[in-house]
Amino acid sequence: MKKIMMMLAVLSLATISWASDDSREATTERLDKAGAVLHEIMAAPDKGIPEEVIDHAKCIAVVPHMIKGGFVFGAEGGRGVATCRTANGHWSAPAFFALTGGNFGLQIGIEGVDLVMVVQNDRGMQHLLSSKFQIGADASAAAGPVGRHASADTDWKMNAEILTYSRAKGAFAGLALSGADIRRDDDSMKTVYGPDVTTRAVLDGEIPSPPQAHAFLSAIRSARTEAASR
Repeated sequence: MKKIMMMLAVLSLATISWASDDSREATTERLDKAGAVLHEIMAAPDKGIPEEVIDHAKCIAVVPHMIKGGFVFGAEGGRGVATCRTANGHWSAPAFFALTGGNFGLQIGIEGVDLVMVVQNDRGMQHLLSSKFQIGADASAAAGPVGRHASADTDWKMNAEILTYSRAKGAFAGLALSGADIRRDDDSMKTVYGPDVTTRAVLDGEIPSPPQAHAFLSAIRSARTEAASR
């Protein structure tokens, strides 16, 4: 009986270890995919996020391959990563979040959508730091301008705290996003940073960036250069 109990204990520890490894691998994969999405969007000639929008950004969040379905449908859900400019002008370590709900009003039949959200001011940044908010109710959002430049149209600076973009089946455009809930992804945050680390501490730059975030943060840092070179 004692041997059986010991075997069960070993199996339980192994299961916990495997689950932890799977979670760690999933967060790394999400970071890599988010970086790849941003690189590809910024490289799109005449259709990427304008360099003025990147220059003006307080935070950038990416949800790679958000799962959706139906006709004029709402989001089934997605997990993303976000980074904010710190007081010294550097980009922070990434915070992990989940997005649920929302009426996207996209074309029929899309199953996977890449979503980029650009937080434009301090108020929008405070919502992101709060770990939970609803777009449209707590934070205003609007479809972001696309192309090489956006300086001729200043509405994007004044009318929304968050500019939203989507890419589906190769098509990229501003996205009118309303009603989506954004909340902290506790499992991913604990996997990467350990217990008791807040979203605010991460996005304020108090927490060092983990090694697995290199590709994502590299994509964020090079986004402006890529936009300018289109």
